[in-house]
Amino acid sequence: MQRIRINAGKIGLVFRKGDYQSVITEGTHWLKPFDRVIQYDMAKPFYPSIELNVLLRDEKLASHLIIVEVGDNELALQYENGNFRGVLTPGRYTFWKGLIDYSFVKADLSKIEITEDIDLLAIKRRELVPYVRVCKIDSFENGVLFVDNKVEKILGPGEYYFWKNAQDVAVSKVDLRQLQLEISGQEILTRDKAALRINFYTLYKVVDVAKAVVDNKDYEKQLYILMQFALREYIGTLTLDELLENKEAISKYVMATLKEKAADLGVEIRGCGVRDIILPGEMKEIMNQVLIAQKQVQANVITRREETASTRSLLNTAKLMEENDMLFKLKEMEYVEKIAEKIGEITVSGNGQVLDQLKGIFTSGR
Repeated sequence: MQRIRINAGKIGLVFRKGDYQSVITEGTHWLKPFDRVIQYDMAKPFYPSIELNVLLRDEKLASHLIIVEVGDNELALQYENGNFRGVLTPGRYTFWKGLIDYSFVKADLSKIEITEDIDLLAIKRRELVPYVRVCKIDSFENGVLFVDNKVEKILGPGEYYFWKNAQDVAVSKVDLRQLQLEISGQEILTRDKAALRINFYTLYKVVDVAKAVVDNKDYEKQLYILMQFALREYIGTLTLDELLENKEAISKYVMATLKEKAADLGVEIRGCGVRDIILPGEMKEIMNQVLIAQKQVQANVITRREETASTRSLLNTAKLMEENDMLFKLKEMEYVEKIAEKIGEITVSGNGQVLDQLKGIFTSGR
């Protein structure tokens, strides 16, 4: 007889001539001379040295084991004492009972959505990264979930996790904020064949995600083309002068035209406007010459008006001085003062007093 000691946390399997005989637990045991004992650590998974099905014939041994079967389209999340420990891929796994509290959550990978009771922290663990698809939709977005190119549902803002399998999963995101679409340097002919370029913008907002993404392809490109057509249609009916005089009418026409058509794209038009109208170089020179000519005409009119007013004022002054000698004298004195300001010195020659000579200068004409 041989004496065998099994310590706490250990378990032994007895073999005789290579065949399994029995299981022995913690304590001292007496075995026959040719029996061999293999001890296992109960804190670790059990990896049998012979076929597991042979061992499971012993009900006593089977009562000490936890058997976990993971199918081809499954995963099992392993928890030890309530803490996530790892991922079990398809296969059979055995663990010892009694020392560690094991629990397992099986996941069906044939599905897209994660419906199992798995906490978010476990899903984000690196062990699960190869098996999970992640999609993040911002607060200003919505998403359309496609499974095998078929619309599954509309996703609101948030973080979404899907099992990674053979099915094709895609999410098309749509920005729900007010956006701006611009046409820059669009060349258009007016009714009188004047070539010009126009910069135009439209403010819009997606209000129907399904229409924008599912019912239409590249809704932004379609909206851009609709803007182009509306601009060409309206500007082509006006001459250059009419266009420049009624720039505000362009945005009103384009907005009215786009409103109904944009609704079919799932889009709401919020506003339109002309940013710039750019004329070619030759046309600019002609317009500048016309403007200069107009301003010159206006300047000439103002000059003539001022000359007429000045002449009328002089005429009125002359009439008043003719009728009033005192006013005439005052005017003479005013002019004498002005002349005196320009004269450095005065030389008077001849007989008579100086005052009499000056009087003769200014009164001889009267």
